[in-house]
Parts: sequence; structure tokens; C-alpha cells
Amino acid sequence: QGQVEESGGGLVEAGGSLRLSCRISGVTFEDSSWGWFRQAAGEQREGIACITSGGEIKQLQSVVKDRFTISRDNAKNTLFLQMNSLKPEDTATYYCAPVSSPYCTYVHPARNFDYWGQGTQVTVSS
Repeated sequence: QGQVEESGGGLVEAGGSLRLSCRISGVTFEDSSWGWFRQAAGEQREGIACITSGGEIKQLQSVVKDRFTISRDNAKNTLFLQMNSLKPEDTATYYCAPVSSPYCTYVHPARNFDYWGQGTQVTVSS
């Protein structure tokens, strides 16, 4: 059974930066595209970033493009999200998950994924 553990969140002022990490275990991390998702209070979870298995393709949604960067270290089974120029609207709990699209065409969780982590809270003050 796979496990994910997100970390790196916190409270930051608008314009600040954070780097999130997601440590994956129990599954073959390097075989899949992975993504970052976030859920704000009262909202549905949304996919915001995706990276293919070898890191060749990176897809970022328009709301975070030019501010966030996704990367991965397959040797360490770890996924990263560098977040710069943070805005209050980025406040949410952030999660990682494998993505259903191998080429990051869509940032949707894999169909058989059922081991969401606790997430890491990001709060951006104005």
C-alpha cells in the first residue's frame, strides 16, 4: 500500500515563498506522473501542477503558472513544489497524488488512488 507525506507548508506574507515536499513510499514513484492538488476551505480540490515520470513535461495551471515550479527527485521518491510570489488566494491545504494522464494532459488523480495524505497547510496573509 502506498503512502504519501506532504510537508513544507506554513504561514507566510503575501509575496513570500515556500517549498513543499511530498515523500512517497510503497509504490514505484518513478513509473508515474505526479501532481500537486490543493483544497481551500469550502472549495473542491483542484489540480494545479503535474510532472511526467522522467520530468520531461511539466504542466502548471494558469492560476499558478509563472509563480510555482514543480520538480521531482526519483532517486529520493520525492516530489516538490516551489511556490513564489504567494497570494492570499493560494491559501489552502496542499496534497500530492499520482496523475491519471501519463503526459500531464489533465491534472486529475489516478483512478485507483486512495491513499491521500494529510496534506500540508499553506496560509498566505495579506
